[in-house]
Amino acid sequence: MRTIMLVCALGMSTSLLVTKMKDAAAKKGIESDIFAVSASEVDDVLEQKNVDVFLLGPQVKFMKKQFEPKVAEKNIPIDVINMQHYGMMDGEKVLEQAIELIENK
Repeated sequence: MRTIMLVCALGMSTSLLVTKMKDAAAKKGIESDIFAVSASEVDDVLEQKNVDVFLLGPQVKFMKKQFEPKVAEKNIPIDVINMQHYGMMDGEKVLEQAIELIENK
């Protein structure tokens, strides 16, 4: 089971991407829990869930430095979603990015 958390400003703009990522995971036979939260919900979610990878939407990439210490202590890889993949809502490419981060941590 791979737990992938996407973070954006309000947790809404990534909802379509989450759906596309879930579809891509199902096609590849990858058991996953993929969800989106707003930046303000991150602390609560990190306390309640074991997250395997933390992906930031391009619109909140400036927050990466703020979140790095929080995820570092839990050994959770963090990255910004490729802007082109985000813009195209390419769930397969973003899923590949997440899996690669998990496997290389």
